[in-house]
Amino acid sequence: MTNVFDDPRITAVGLLYEVHAGLSARFAAQFEEHDLSAVEFEVITRLARSPGKQLRMTDLAAQTSLSTSGVTRVVDRMERDGLLTRRACPNDRRSSYAVVTAAGLQRLDETLPGHLRIIEQWFTGQLDPEALAALLDGLRRVRDAVHPGATAGSTDQEMADADDCDPA
Repeated sequence: MTNVFDDPRITAVGLLYEVHAGLSARFAAQFEEHDLSAVEFEVITRLARSPGKQLRMTDLAAQTSLSTSGVTRVVDRMERDGLLTRRACPNDRRSSYAVVTAAGLQRLDETLPGHLRIIEQWFTGQLDPEALAALLDGLRRVRDAVHPGATAGSTDQEMADADDCDPA
């Protein structure tokens, strides 16, 4: 009789959770050294990687695990800390952009070297180039299936399409 818990699907998800938990704990300690939470780091990074270093608030919510009200609270806090600012949409008052500031980029620049060391030591450095390429391909396919909005607003064309700032 086969043990259902030996199913490779359960093993795959279990390993994913364990890896995420281990990396998250290491990242959290390093982010704290720079007075950032994990979600604040994610927000700054997503903005810094986006065209114009900005995203519509709705796209930022789609890219993160936050609700639109959660994004609003995080952006409010980060705006008070000088890391982000909001830019109103000139064509639609219902929509606005979150924009990373020079201070936000400086905080990211200060945080990234340690973050990259952790990634190299505990994640990518554990894999040869072929295994890393295969993992990235697999993770992108799974991400696109379970979180299709994960890259919303992140290309120049999407930004051009959003110039009317339609919040929908």
